[in-house]
Amino acid sequence: MKMNTLAKGLMFLGLFLILIGCCMLLANRMGLGRLPGDFMLQRKNVIVYFPLATSLLVSLLLTILLNLFLRR
Repeated sequence: MKMNTLAKGLMFLGLFLILIGCCMLLANRMGLGRLPGDFMLQRKNVIVYFPLATSLLVSLLLTILLNLFLRR
């Protein structure tokens, strides 16, 4: 019984990761991640990327969507 539950959990996790990956590919094609407020510091062997504008935009969109669908 425990193996059945574990198998279902792993399949759900795999499908969730595939969905997240597809969303990330679509977001990249739409230009998210390259907005004017996204910072990238590049040195010799280190790249630090901080997507401030993208994070704010995604947060705003998710807040609006969740308020529309979950409001009672």
